[in-house]
Amino acid sequence: MRQPVFVIGAAAIALLSGALAASSTPAHMLLAAGLLLLFTASFINTEWGLYILIFSMLLSPEITVGGTAGSSLGRGVSLRLEDLILVVIGLSWFARNAVVKELGLFLKTPLNLPIFLYMLSCVLSTGFGLMAGRVEFKTGALYVLKYFEYFVIFFMMVNHARSSGQVKRFVFCLFLTAFIVAVIGMLQIPGGERVSAPFEGGGGEPNTFGGYLLFIGMTAAGIAVKTRDIRTRHLLLLFILCLVPPFFFTQSRSSYLAFIPAGLFLALMAERRFVIVGMVCIGLMASPLFLPDIVKQRIRYTFNQPEEPGQIIIGDVRLDTSTSARLQSWKEVMRDFTRHPIFGHGVTGYAFVDAQFPRVLAETGLLGMAAFLYLLAAIFKLAWRRFKEAQEPYYRGLVMGFLAGFVGLIVHSIGVNTFVIVRIMEPFWFFVGIIAVLPMVQPEAPAAESAAALCGRSPLWAEERCRLLKSGSKTRPLSGSAAARGNGDAVDHTV
Repeated sequence: MRQPVFVIGAAAIALLSGALAASSTPAHMLLAAGLLLLFTASFINTEWGLYILIFSMLLSPEITVGGTAGSSLGRGVSLRLEDLILVVIGLSWFARNAVVKELGLFLKTPLNLPIFLYMLSCVLSTGFGLMAGRVEFKTGALYVLKYFEYFVIFFMMVNHARSSGQVKRFVFCLFLTAFIVAVIGMLQIPGGERVSAPFEGGGGEPNTFGGYLLFIGMTAAGIAVKTRDIRTRHLLLLFILCLVPPFFFTQSRSSYLAFIPAGLFLALMAERRFVIVGMVCIGLMASPLFLPDIVKQRIRYTFNQPEEPGQIIIGDVRLDTSTSARLQSWKEVMRDFTRHPIFGHGVTGYAFVDAQFPRVLAETGLLGMAAFLYLLAAIFKLAWRRFKEAQEPYYRGLVMGFLAGFVGLIVHSIGVNTFVIVRIMEPFWFFVGIIAVLPMVQPEAPAAESAAALCGRSPLWAEERCRLLKSGSKTRPLSGSAAARGNGDAVDHTV
């Protein structure tokens, strides 16, 4: 290992020297130096790079690099610092896996096929859209590459996680990032504007921030409900309380709506489900008494906006222009997708639609919609299986909270492009990767059925656990290269 590290380090130093010599400004020099140092550090220890990536997900600036052309009106092309960071860490990961052959590349998981089918549908639909002139190359390619970035995050997590300590450190950093942006959000409240995530360009996007806070908050709430560590529970409850004010002041009605099924799902999965469900329902009915006035006004605005052109009127109810535009877009998509029903118009080949499911249908057609629904179902199935398998309360709570947050995001996506939004999807796929590898990083109960389930399934780690279970020894995940070699099959054969 030392020789490859030396070679890569020497190459990085050479590239750094060239970048410094060719760079024209001190800012470019510093950026080049930082990225090359990140490459070297990530190659030596991928975990360092993943920590940097986690903090960059919500704390990196956004730079608009161009508009769009063709049918994709209303879309902007932007780059963020984490795009560069992810590329650098991804390249170092590929290089490390190429040098250390036993690490593997894309390890086998139950999500590999759904991910492949969805990406294939996006590539095919966009390719046909390019040939037909509906998709502008730069815009379509950048959006498809962005989708691919999410899955790279997933596979890096799956390939790298080896211990319970690692997983808990990653979760802590994800929560710490959320705490930092929540504090920044609270500082925005006195300004009177809708709260949004930091560094989102000129206008910001409160719906994005609301969905992110909902997902992170539900994940933390699941751990708080299940953990037996009183100190951890109190810290998580304090953390959740910090998320509440910026969540309310996003004034995101999609996020408010998503909170209801997410909270009810979390309550239904708890031990005292009927008591908790009752408390949640009472809280929802009593919410007008304690919600901030600005939140109540935002909800009422849906139905009492002054009369304006473009509003949809249903009986005596007049919907606001924003809600009306979303409903109108659904109608237009159902009309227009029949022009290209199989492959769709291509990613960015259709007019902007601020709703996930009609957008997928319009852009990728019936094949893309089927692949997308298959991917969502596979994620839910995987998480549900992990919830049933988990023995340690912390992990059981983690998966429970993730499932509640996932349900919330699905509802959130009715009025928002939730599953393509960078600020939500990057941490989401990080958590999906964590959940996929849980059997690798937590001890399992030494029960007879566990031995029967593991014996004869061929992965190295499973065979070792089988031997230990039969002998009555204490089980633990493999470490080092053995774990690396068994990780892919471990994930594949436990579902």
